[in-house]
Amino acid sequence: MKCDRFGRLALRAGVVLAGFCITAAAVAQTVQTVPGMPPVSNANDMYSNAGANMFSPAVAGALQRIYVPNLRSDDVYVIDPTTFKVVDKFPVGRSPQHVVPSWDLKTLWVTNNAEGRKDGSLTPIDPMTGKPGNADPVDDPYNMYFTPDGKEAIVVAEAFARLDFRDPHTMALKSRLSAPECKGINHADFSIDGKYAIFTCEFTGKLVKIDMLNRKVMGYLALSKRGMPQDIRVSPDGKVFYVADMMADGVYLIDGDSFKQIGFLKTGVGTHGLYPSRDATKLYVANRGSNKVHGPRNGPGSVSVIDFATRKVVANWPIPGGGSPDMGNVTADGKWLWLSGRFDDVVYAFDTATGKVKIIKVGMEPHGLAVWPQPGRFSLGHTGIMR
Repeated sequence: MKCDRFGRLALRAGVVLAGFCITAAAVAQTVQTVPGMPPVSNANDMYSNAGANMFSPAVAGALQRIYVPNLRSDDVYVIDPTTFKVVDKFPVGRSPQHVVPSWDLKTLWVTNNAEGRKDGSLTPIDPMTGKPGNADPVDDPYNMYFTPDGKEAIVVAEAFARLDFRDPHTMALKSRLSAPECKGINHADFSIDGKYAIFTCEFTGKLVKIDMLNRKVMGYLALSKRGMPQDIRVSPDGKVFYVADMMADGVYLIDGDSFKQIGFLKTGVGTHGLYPSRDATKLYVANRGSNKVHGPRNGPGSVSVIDFATRKVVANWPIPGGGSPDMGNVTADGKWLWLSGRFDDVVYAFDTATGKVKIIKVGMEPHGLAVWPQPGRFSLGHTGIMR
């Protein structure tokens, strides 16, 4: 039986009907994406174009690096993941929070939100050289995403409960959308077709659903435990959004279309970051080891592993001596999970086969680190939501 490239991917995901391969065109027809968004190749696995080492030509020549923004030392450390050593560091703007791959994969943006001040900025990094360029002044860029068609950047102005839509290259402001009931708006993920996004509201214990076509708030959802929702990531089939809650020590399961809570999984203390494995069968959950915004060193931090198929926790990886795993991502080959150690001034590299961890010293209070390059055709933002 002969299959084209997309057909082989579909077979791996179990998308077979009556023994026949599904063509790329047939699979793509199952999801009607918003105008300008690349087609979904496999309706059962929206991550099928971001599998291990499935690089876009756009990242050819990019240095293999880990970029670590350090919130309190206002700098970025650069690590060579093949040697696990810091090979560079440079100053950026005040309070760098995340390193965000652009939609076209050609720039890494450091979001310097200057907590409580008015001198926020975005520092571009050239992934071919690993060096920063001149920063653009931008109001409160706590985090950043991109519209599914890549035409606009979405700067998350956390302090103002607002999304600022900007030119994705010049960062010139184009429009704004307020979400007044979403205090502490910060992390997001998008529906499989790009029609809506769900953002977490850290300080009101809610989620907000945004209509991406009409740019309006569709509604709010109060989470059952009313804690502090953090990261959010959608299942491969696009049906369930997983929401980390650092106060509830676990993950909510949300039906995205109906916008209703359908479950909750206990994981570990201070649940925070969420990252799918490269084969899209597992979800890695970073548990920061504290329920406090500013926690202690050497807390009971860990990583939990959720099986997407069964929606159950299948493993827990502790950090010997304690720690505070926070935000990061998975290497292109899927063999390492890199996470910042928020309260311990280190980063962690977890072997995804064994759960064993390597620890590297970095600057003060590392936050949303980026692994680069990553597989995929485009980035929807944060530390690399790749599709």
